[in-house]
Amino acid sequence: MTTITYDDVKQAVDRVGGHVRPVSLAPVDPGGRTWLALEHLQYTGSFKARGAQNFLRAHRAGGTLPDAGVTIASGGNAGLACAWAARQQGVRATVFLPETAPPVKVDRLRSYGADVRLAGTTYGEALAACEEFGATTGALSSHAYDHPLIAAGAGTLMEEIHERLPELDTVVVSVGGGGLFTGVATAALHHGVRVVAVEPEHCRALNAALEAGRVVDVPVDSVAADSLGASRASAMALDTAGREGVRSVLVTDAAITAAREALWQDHRIAVEHAASTASAALTSGQEDGGYGYRPARGERVCVVLCGANTDLRSLAPAS
Repeated sequence: MTTITYDDVKQAVDRVGGHVRPVSLAPVDPGGRTWLALEHLQYTGSFKARGAQNFLRAHRAGGTLPDAGVTIASGGNAGLACAWAARQQGVRATVFLPETAPPVKVDRLRSYGADVRLAGTTYGEALAACEEFGATTGALSSHAYDHPLIAAGAGTLMEEIHERLPELDTVVVSVGGGGLFTGVATAALHHGVRVVAVEPEHCRALNAALEAGRVVDVPVDSVAADSLGASRASAMALDTAGREGVRSVLVTDAAITAAREALWQDHRIAVEHAASTASAALTSGQEDGGYGYRPARGERVCVVLCGANTDLRSLAPAS
């Protein structure tokens, strides 16, 4: 499957309703032209909870959720969401991380009841171990972003935004591997809402794929790489990005960091760099060469703040 449909998103809405936190929306300006979608307040600290719930509940309903549980290679937001959703379903989540993973991530995963396995020193080695585990035990293999149920679950966020802001013109969203973007864009375009897909300039899997006309591998080097560090975008994301109404833009690491600090200083909103990547598109002051996004006069825009799993000490003012 290389794409998802709006029907997939609507089915996900029915599955996850009552099992995730409805998104909160906050106006940035008195006129209500720019809004923030506070998805960093979601369970487990990111939008990933939506996809994980949709994935596991769909398999439970279809009778395809095995006794061996679910497995995933991710020490980040996807792993946390998978472990959290699996605990709700009463099944084991076996999460693979490289041996270099920070102990704080291991501890948090275990707090959700995950069976944490350390394998190799890179994500690729952890992924290979995860795939072998799934093949030998029969555990259901999940993915951080490249699965239609994961992407459709993320799209439920846009349904909630549109319900609250039916006159919205544009939604701005950060892109890593493309799961959030694919789901949000599928729902947004159905409602006639334009989509701005934002990536760090040195972490541009989707932007490079659009340029090449196919999925390509890219180097990953960004302050937001812990969440947006996919070396390639999904085929679903590329297919969705090629539709009318989607715009791909880049931002610098300096703009990402400044936007994150501004969200904290101006609004007391603490988010990870992946979330401030979307915000940086509006505040970077650039639009030439594919950098940044400047809304037209009167344009109604919503920026998705996708996650808050960050070190709060880095937001503290210098002494």
